[in-house]
Amino acid sequence: MIILSKLADYGVIVATHLAVHPDRQLTAGTVATETRLPQATVAKVLKALAHAGLVTAARGAGGGYRLARLATSISVAEVVAAIDGDIGLTQCSVHVDECARTTFCPTRPHWAAINRAVGEALSAVSLDAMLTPAAFAPRIPSSPSPSQPDEPRYSA
Repeated sequence: MIILSKLADYGVIVATHLAVHPDRQLTAGTVATETRLPQATVAKVLKALAHAGLVTAARGAGGGYRLARLATSISVAEVVAAIDGDIGLTQCSVHVDECARTTFCPTRPHWAAINRAVGEALSAVSLDAMLTPAAFAPRIPSSPSPSQPDEPRYSA
């Protein structure tokens, strides 16, 4: 099973939450409350996202965090990389020097292609796409009736 770190998962939740409110400066405390994540964890995630240039921070009474760019131009891959570093499914694909089998491993060359494919898949998904609950579900063509509103966007 391939699993992102819990912190990277939280990073995507926090960044997506900021995407819901692009015109608001949100404090770490507000984000923590609204996402139901621990405040210390949210503060750590926001610091990493700010360091990567994905969010901006403003100090003071009206301060807080907001996305540095439009949600359509920030990918899930960028958020994951800001928290976890380079995307790699195996230790040797990211830290070559830490593997004793590097010189003779028959699978090592293939992991680079697999990592690229996973990276491209995560890069293809923007934070904006993460706001729609069924963004990746196949759509069944139908015309909505006047009594059926469009799918709601994510809100917290």
